[in-house]
Amino acid sequence: MPSRERKKDGGIPSGVVTRLPIYLRYLTELQDQGVGRVSSAQLGEALSFTAAQIRSDLSYFGSFGQQGYGYDVDELLRQISRILGLNRNYVMVLVGAGNLGKALASYENFRRRGFEIRAIFDVDELLVGNYHACCVIQPVEQLEEYLRSNPTDIGIIATPGHVSQEICDTFVKCGVPSIWNFSPVHLQVPDEVLVEHIHLTDSLLRLSFRLNEQRQKA
Repeated sequence: MPSRERKKDGGIPSGVVTRLPIYLRYLTELQDQGVGRVSSAQLGEALSFTAAQIRSDLSYFGSFGQQGYGYDVDELLRQISRILGLNRNYVMVLVGAGNLGKALASYENFRRRGFEIRAIFDVDELLVGNYHACCVIQPVEQLEEYLRSNPTDIGIIATPGHVSQEICDTFVKCGVPSIWNFSPVHLQVPDEVLVEHIHLTDSLLRLSFRLNEQRQKA
């Protein structure tokens, strides 16, 4: 077991969890291309991981390959989809109908994967009452009432930072078990509530660092 990776609940290192969607995307590409099998070495070369890393990651969940044969693409894709929970549907509620929120609501791949935004809320009176992505944008004052009568798996926060904790508290109060946070604030939640913080600027800053590092070496 890798010793330097922080463990998630259930004993699975966070690095393994981070890599699973990468495997899923690439296996989907292979399936679309009609590729029937792939080795850990081929996966590693394509994804810039080592073959040993891939075998180690997958070993947390079972034995999926055969020595001398590799992995059956369809079967491995099915197993990783199951591990990621893509064998069920998820109900989501979005708060924040600005440019980012609208882009999230419009992204059809979420729905294809089983993630459906059922309701959208915003504070802007000019947006409330408009349709977007098959939802009527509702006033945020009605969020708690809606959640009380509509069980929700994932709450999405795409609001300015100064209101995001308040929205988060409403989600928690109404029993929403997980939150996808796009606001610039690190939310405080009880231990039993799951939060995935998405800070888009972080990715850009990492790219900026690598670009400047590369230029300094030139």
